[in-house]
Amino acid sequence: MTRIQLLLLASVLLLISCDGDRVYEDFHSFDQKGWEASDTVVFDLTELNNITGKSLVAVRYTEDFPFSNCYIKLIYRDSNKFVLNDTVWNVPIFDTQSGKPLGKGFGNTYTIYDTLPFSLPSKAKEVLLLQYMRQAELEGIEAIGIKVLRPEFQPKTY
Repeated sequence: MTRIQLLLLASVLLLISCDGDRVYEDFHSFDQKGWEASDTVVFDLTELNNITGKSLVAVRYTEDFPFSNCYIKLIYRDSNKFVLNDTVWNVPIFDTQSGKPLGKGFGNTYTIYDTLPFSLPSKAKEVLLLQYMRQAELEGIEAIGIKVLRPEFQPKTY
């Protein structure tokens, strides 16, 4: 095998091995303006047969985010678009005492995962996320995502 083929094989194996703790993870990126109040982000879970693990909301942000937390409205719907749950979740972004960014990051961008106190209903086939900060444009938010862990894995603190 050539070096390029070995490098490609190693890259594929690395990507496959990093998938052990989750059954689903997806992010939705925003443009440079940030997360607009009119942006509803929809995550399709129809491919998941069994949702039994813990769920996490992920926020990828920059130091330009002007608040210490972010309120996110979470809506879970079944295959008939019937709302199973509709709640507002408070995700801490910066430490309220020191002002330092929470989560892990590189450069000016950070990602924080916040564990939801409840599991997704087994009938949930889509998750909708809306920013609930009452700002037309929420600058500093680069992406929003969800992650569903395998039942045997406990959420990690990021």
